[in-house]
Amino acid sequence: MSEPDQQSDYETDYEVGQDNIEFFGLDIHNPVFFLSAGLVLLFAGASLIFPGQSGAALEAAREWTLQTFDWLFALTPVLLLLFCVGLAVSPLGKIRLGGPTAKPEFRIHSWIAMLFAAGVGIGFMFYGSAEPLAYYTDWFGTPFNVEAASPEARRLAFSATLFHWGIAPWAIYAIVGLALGFFAYNKGLPLTIRSAFYPILGERVWGFWGHFIDTFAVISTVFGLATTIGIGASQASNGIGYLTGTPVTMGLQIGLIAAITGLAVISVLRGMDGGVKFLSDMNMTIAFILMLFVFIAGPTLAIISGFGENFLAYLTDTPALTNFISREDEAWFHDWTIFYWAWWISWSPFVGMFIARISKGRTVREYLSVVILAPFTICVIWFTTFGETAIQQYEAGTGDFADGMSTAALTLFQMLAGLPFPLITSITAIFLLVVFIVTSADSGALVIDAITSGGKTDSPVPQRVFWACMLGVTASMLLYGGGRETLSSLQAGTITAALPFTVILLVCCISLFLGMRDENKIQKQIDAADESDSAVKAK
Repeated sequence: MSEPDQQSDYETDYEVGQDNIEFFGLDIHNPVFFLSAGLVLLFAGASLIFPGQSGAALEAAREWTLQTFDWLFALTPVLLLLFCVGLAVSPLGKIRLGGPTAKPEFRIHSWIAMLFAAGVGIGFMFYGSAEPLAYYTDWFGTPFNVEAASPEARRLAFSATLFHWGIAPWAIYAIVGLALGFFAYNKGLPLTIRSAFYPILGERVWGFWGHFIDTFAVISTVFGLATTIGIGASQASNGIGYLTGTPVTMGLQIGLIAAITGLAVISVLRGMDGGVKFLSDMNMTIAFILMLFVFIAGPTLAIISGFGENFLAYLTDTPALTNFISREDEAWFHDWTIFYWAWWISWSPFVGMFIARISKGRTVREYLSVVILAPFTICVIWFTTFGETAIQQYEAGTGDFADGMSTAALTLFQMLAGLPFPLITSITAIFLLVVFIVTSADSGALVIDAITSGGKTDSPVPQRVFWACMLGVTASMLLYGGGRETLSSLQAGTITAALPFTVILLVCCISLFLGMRDENKIQKQIDAADESDSAVKAK
């Protein structure tokens, strides 16, 4: 990432890094770094010393949050999507990130590929076959409590999955990325979350309220990424146990996280091109090959017809799935939909900053259209391919699905066992999972470090190493504190951490609108002056 290259047209004397403290070769923001690191270390220490109590506390916080604020989580993606559509169709959609003369740094196909790699890799691997099959078989509830294995359950298996992974998360990511990119590239402010609130807070954004916003952005990101790392490590360890016949213990999962954290540190030391960029390119290639294999070896004709059918089902069922009032399937709604909304919100500072970095030079209209719609298209293809294959194997009653779905972490490997070359594809899937986790930890550490260094993007490498290690520690402690209820503890940490940032995100929309309205007025004045000058010269 590069420092903002435009002088701010806001009247501020603030300079990037002016509140930083330099010692032992570090360059860290005071007090955001210390507050964020302290809270993360406090959580890790409490989970290690009191695992049972920590897990119970997280679960209690999760239940309180769901019972009190499920409506807020349910409404937020809807409001953000409407806001995105409003910006895209309004005159503000013509604003270009970086100014009228800015040019895109990446070609459209590379841009779309990086968008996909930014936010969904591990989740696609874990839930690609598991989520549709879970809804179809009533593994952990069904949408609207429909009868398992019924035509309604099959339709909802895909429409609910696409609802969770399609447009909604990318509307959340798009807003954060747009706010970061706009205020950094068009207003010359530091590339950090607090900058997006300058139109509302003014100079106060560099004080207490800015520290508050950035600290909660870091905490939210740490828990969101830790959840992703924990889910990926859980699936990879289950895959290893499935192939080798060894029991999947907590020690194996935490040991795997430790090894992956070590690889992430190596990736950090290799730098952006040799680390994140190289791994992301490799991820995309291997993931595409694996999906193509499943498409060819699986029920190809059903998959092809499923593309259109599942998309139409998504359009049909989305209004009902969005409703949060008097749900008869409240348990399913909380455990699946609300968890996803909290997960996307907690991920949004990380993914948003990555998207902002690669989107300079795009108009707001182009940015919103591609960022929301392109990943959704890939989502339809991926979940249809893996979901249709798993459901057809279940309906046939053959292989590992003969007795139904066992655990979500094993579903991918059980599905691959029903196709040719299961050993090769399963090893490939484990390798792909590990690489996805390493990439997430490395790029996540880069984003968190940018926030905790006051918006600097060229801070010392040891700071990124520290945050990569903190992500691994937090993921391990969430697993350790959760015991056997691994997924539940990950969900509890994510939902609890995402609550304050949900409010921050909604206020960010107001601030972004004010800033873009100001930019549009300035541009109109410049255009009017240019027309006047042209008219004078013509005379």
